Order: sequence, then C-alpha cells, then structure tokens
Amino acid sequence: MIIPIVVAFAAGLVGWVYQALKPPPPKICGSPNGPPLTSRRVKLNDGRHLAYREFGVPKEKAQHKIILSHGYYDSRHMYLATSQELMEELNACIILYDRAGYGESDPYPSRSAKTEAFDIEELADKLEIGSKFYVIGFSLGAYPIWSCLKYIPHRLVGACLVVPFVNYWWPSIPPALAKQSFRKLPRLFQFTYGIAHYTPLIYYWWTKQKWFPSMVSEGMFIDYDLKWLKKRIDTPNNNQEEITQQGEYESLHRDVLVAYANWEFDPMELTNQFKEGSVHLWQGSADRVIRNELNHYVVQKLPWIRYHEVPNVGHLFVYDPENFEAIMRSLLGR
Repeated sequence: MIIPIVVAFAAGLVGWVYQALKPPPPKICGSPNGPPLTSRRVKLNDGRHLAYREFGVPKEKAQHKIILSHGYYDSRHMYLATSQELMEELNACIILYDRAGYGESDPYPSRSAKTEAFDIEELADKLEIGSKFYVIGFSLGAYPIWSCLKYIPHRLVGACLVVPFVNYWWPSIPPALAKQSFRKLPRLFQFTYGIAHYTPLIYYWWTKQKWFPSMVSEGMFIDYDLKWLKKRIDTPNNNQEEITQQGEYESLHRDVLVAYANWEFDPMELTNQFKEGSVHLWQGSADRVIRNELNHYVVQKLPWIRYHEVPNVGHLFVYDPENFEAIMRSLLGR
C-alpha cells in the first residue's frame, strides 16, 4: 500500500515542479486571444515581425539614420529627450523598435546576443535605410550594440553605448573586479543575475515566488534619476501597459536571461573596424545600476572606444535633453 502512495506523491511533486518552472505561453499580438496590432511592423525572413516608430526627419530624406535599442522594461515608445527642431538641425531620423517579445514585436524563443544584431540588420534592410547606419543602445539594450560591433560592423557608420550593462561573466573581465562590482549590487539583484546565469531553468519560478522579491530598485537610483524617471512616467501616452502585454517571460525575463548567459563572443576581444566612424561609451559617474569601474575597464581594454563620463549623474541621464543632445552630436560628429 505504501508504494502506490509514494509513487502518487512523487508524481504529484514532479507535476508541481514542472508547472512552477514552466512559463505560460505568450499572448501574440494579432492572434485571436492576443493584444491588437496598432503599430507599423516589418516582417523578417524567419516570419517574425518587429514593430517600430520613426522620429525626426523622414528616413527617406534624412542624412543620418539611427536605430535605437531600448533598455529593460521599455519599448519603441521610449521617452526621447529631444525635439523635432534638433533632429531637423542634425538632419537625422531615429528608428525605435520593440526588441523581440516586447511591445508588438513577436517573441523569439531562440533569441540570443548574436540574433539581436541580425534583427537590427534586417530591420534596416526592410526599411531600406541604406547600406550603413548608426546604432544606439541604452542600458540593457546596449548588449545588441555589442553584438552589432561583433557581427555587422561593416553596416555601421558609428555606434553609441549609453550606460551599457556589463555581463559579470564575460571571460576577459578580471574575476576580482567582477566580484567587487557584483557585490555592490543589492543582494536580491545578485541572486537574480546569478540564477539567470547559472540556473536559467528556474528563473521563471524565481520571479514568481513570494518569499523574496526578485528585484527591488530601492537604492539603485539617485535623486537625479528619480527626477527624470518621474518625467518619463508623467509623459502623456507613454504606453507603459504595452511593454509586457505579450507576457513578462518573453520580454523582461528572456532579456535578462540572454544578457547574462554565456555569449558566443567576448566583447573585450573586439577590434576596431571603423576607419571613418567612431564608437562612443557614455557613463554617469554616480550610476548605481552600472558601476563606472566596470566600464572604465572596458575602455581600457578597447581604447578605440571614445569614453564620456558625465559628472554627478546616475543611470537615467539619457532622459536629460542636454545630455541627449550631447550624445547625438558626438555620435554624428556635429
């Protein structure tokens, strides 16, 4: 009698564990039970779609075409701290797109750091913006730009990494430096990133368990950041509800899993492929999300990247019009 009970209990436990670890299927935009389609989209060669929007001079007339990769918990509706007047002065068009699984872009279960570069390349080709273009990546959205520098440098006029995240497990980061910076993170962030890297199969469960919050932003933003964060939130029609409408796993979770996975390449081994254009890295001196000592090391290893450190600002200085203008002018050589 005891054996059937044990078997039933074990089967039930296995079933519970399986359900706890398995994320729900995404709600695909445009599907019968999914969110509606409201944006312009391009269809990629594998059948997926990327949603996008344009800002500034129409791409057909603009001299400078820039593809912008948004950060974590953001979308093509990312707040741009710039004006139409400045874009016309610079003769530039910014193309913002939803990265896979965010907003109205289709999820991509096979997504990796490498595939992000080819999504950007295909987007450029489908929109017919020319053989060469600029790229900008913000925060976690900078890892697609590292991938562009590896896989499609021949397509780039220039690139800009703004407060770019650093994978603590890149092979060329000295272990002592990685550990020193990692331990400055709140303990829950350390757990979350460690689980994403070492045990990705339980990441979904970790984000849903109730004993500990998976990530809490308290203490990560300085007063400067909070001022601009409020500005972003208070902006009308910021479309925040769209960001994760297809499911948190295919947007937020997969983003972290890809960012902190073992990549197909080591950014610290990249070489300078730019004869005319340039690559820029912008960092806030008081950033608590991405510590400046990590990016100091990055530019020491890659001295061909032009480093800009803005004093006394945190992680969100991209929302400051003065700083955003400086980023744009440096990238375009204006």
